[in-house]
Amino acid sequence: MNRILMSIALISMSAGAAFAAPVKTMTSALGDILAAENGMTLYTFKKDETGKSNCYDACATNWPPLMAAASDKADGVYTIIERNDGAMQWAKDGKPLYFWAKDMKPGDTTGNGIKDVWDVARP
Repeated sequence: MNRILMSIALISMSAGAAFAAPVKTMTSALGDILAAENGMTLYTFKKDETGKSNCYDACATNWPPLMAAASDKADGVYTIIERNDGAMQWAKDGKPLYFWAKDMKPGDTTGNGIKDVWDVARP
């Protein structure tokens, strides 16, 4: 009996974590924006293509991708794309999602508008 209850609990916990995109909506001075579960702002890159990241090497150092785990599953408008190195990254409406390395605390939006190619991600 205990094994059955333990198995059900483990399946329930892992299923819940695997189906929800790790993204939430937050209100900022820029209006409603998307953030990761940790509250850090997410961004999109105008040079990306739908379903494809064009941010690697130094770009990815400054703009770390919102990575997806192997167990994660697409969820509505949130999809998972494969990066050139085989790693998986979350995307919204096909646009890959990134952090900005210079945002220091949850809710910072200092990456918005950089070089006219980075924008806060919107719900």
